[in-house]
Amino acid sequence: MGLWGEGAPLADGAPVGVPRDAAREAAHEELRKAVYHQHEPGLVQRCYDWVREQVDRALGGIAEPLGGGGNAALAVVLVVLLVLGVLAWRRYGAPRRAARAGGALFTGAPGPRSAAEHRADAAAHAARGAWEDAVREQMRALVRGLEERTVLSPRPGRTADEAAAEAGRALPEQAGPLASAARLFDDVAFGERPADERAYRLLADLDQALGRTRPQPVPAGGGTA
Repeated sequence: MGLWGEGAPLADGAPVGVPRDAAREAAHEELRKAVYHQHEPGLVQRCYDWVREQVDRALGGIAEPLGGGGNAALAVVLVVLLVLGVLAWRRYGAPRRAARAGGALFTGAPGPRSAAEHRADAAAHAARGAWEDAVREQMRALVRGLEERTVLSPRPGRTADEAAAEAGRALPEQAGPLASAARLFDDVAFGERPADERAYRLLADLDQALGRTRPQPVPAGGGTA
């Protein structure tokens, strides 16, 4: 018999009966001593191992119907990335292109041109359904028209946002539409947003509306007169 078994003999050979439950409890107390656990992994390691086991088990459950192997593992990774992408899109929305917005309004234009020339080019683009080009030229016509009427002072490198902000101070009733027009231009010209006839018409109608106003001129630097 072992040390904790029933009927363990004394030194004089007389057996001593030890209840089974008491023996089990005594064994547990003995095993709780630190000397028996000094080489076991710590709590953090055990938690890490448990989490890794659960992840492996979950991925294995997904990959098993796919036949296992490298292709199944790749499929699992792609599914996880897709789910994360959908969650990020729902949380933060579509990626913004603000870094590319705000480029110079007349970048790429073939030299200084009049508002009438920009309007004619915009109309020609619209006639053949090239709406992105029509939007670009119509916004340029709008701003050039404001410069020709001295609402804005000509300034190389001006952006659509800057033109809208400066013109909006001289035309406060049109400040909102001007800001919207600038955003539309930036989205189409720099943000790769597809344009359509409606976008072009919005700018063309605003251009006509601005031609009927009588604003105070805004000098270079963006201040009011």
